Amino acid sequence: MQEKIFKGIFALCALLSIFAVLMICFFLFANALPTITQIGFFDFIFGMDWYPTEEIFGIFPMIVGSIYVTALAILIGVPLGVLSAIYLSRFASKKEQKYILPAVELLGAIPSVVYGFFGLVIIVPLLATTFSGIPGKSVLAAALILSIMILPTIILVSKASIDALPESYYEGALALGASKERSVFFALIPAAKSGILASIILGVGRAIGEAMAVIMVAGNQALIPTSVLEGVRTLTTNIVLEMGYAQDLHREVLIANAVVLFVFILLINTCFNALKKEAK
Repeated sequence: MQEKIFKGIFALCALLSIFAVLMICFFLFANALPTITQIGFFDFIFGMDWYPTEEIFGIFPMIVGSIYVTALAILIGVPLGVLSAIYLSRFASKKEQKYILPAVELLGAIPSVVYGFFGLVIIVPLLATTFSGIPGKSVLAAALILSIMILPTIILVSKASIDALPESYYEGALALGASKERSVFFALIPAAKSGILASIILGVGRAIGEAMAVIMVAGNQALIPTSVLEGVRTLTTNIVLEMGYAQDLHREVLIANAVVLFVFILLINTCFNALKKEAK
């Protein structure tokens, strides 16, 4: 009897989660589709100009900006995160783990606005000094901040995935004459590929959906950047910057902007999930 009660509670929680997702989808698409139809799909998605006062709404520069920032953040953060997880799982001593793991967990608990201030005070001036003639607020600054922000997720989930593997995988590789390093990289890591990909999916979601830290360091220029040292505006920052004063059509367009972001994240998650299934 008790087992059936708890099974019902768990099923209810799962259904509530599904219901919440469906309601979000319904709200976004019900408000956005008429607006996109009114503006024109191609004018909205592939338009190069964003002038709300003149009712010109082209979000292609923001789409490209989101791709640039996220891709660069993943390019920097994923190798660092996965290698850190491998070190903590198989190479670090218990004493080292005692100090490093709490620091990584604390890194994940820091508010995004604090990361933004860190980027504004440290990274932006550093880039401006290193590359003279630029203001510092750029694609690179935003990507560096995001790569730091996704590290805790990638490290902790990847480490948990590696730790969950049977010890026989590692011992079998050693018994066949492989070194410790080869045993880890050629026996354990392929076996933990599914969990590592899951950590990357979560990291990508965090990077795409981040707004506050990116606003403070990206420069917020609604133009397609020609280099990583130029300013950029992402889909998330576009919504946050203008939703406070947007009215009528402008407000509806920002909701449509959120739908594009939602579909963007959905497509990326679908691709990674397909890779996960292949890995299994």
